[in-house]
Amino acid sequence: MIYFDYRYRVLYADTDQMGITYYANYLKWFEAARTEYFRALGFPYTECEKKEIYLPVAEAHANYLAPSTYDDDITVRASVVEIGNSTLRFEYQVMNSKTQVLLATGYTVHVFVNKTMKPCRVPAEIKAVVQEHALLKKRCRCK
Repeated sequence: MIYFDYRYRVLYADTDQMGITYYANYLKWFEAARTEYFRALGFPYTECEKKEIYLPVAEAHANYLAPSTYDDDITVRASVVEIGNSTLRFEYQVMNSKTQVLLATGYTVHVFVNKTMKPCRVPAEIKAVVQEHALLKKRCRCK
């Protein structure tokens, strides 16, 4: 699995006064795709929390290319493009599922931390499965 596709139907509540998707909702969709990506790999985020490992967002960025509106069926494609000793970088593409028009791109960088919010190493089992399924060795710098 080089990437994970998360499907979503834009709600009326997702739009602003102009009738287009409110910009911050794209970050929520990034999170939903990222969460489902980990679940598909067999590592739901709740399992990390049980081990007192957390992944706060250290950096987030989005480029808005075309609008989405109420009732659009969208696909958020999430992929891991870099894994470090204590960090993980995801990239995202948001597309209209029907037309395949690219609506937005972006990325988030996450730091693995323990319960005291101190950075810690990416757990070996997570690093191994991400590298295996995301084909990171062929696509990015792996440490």
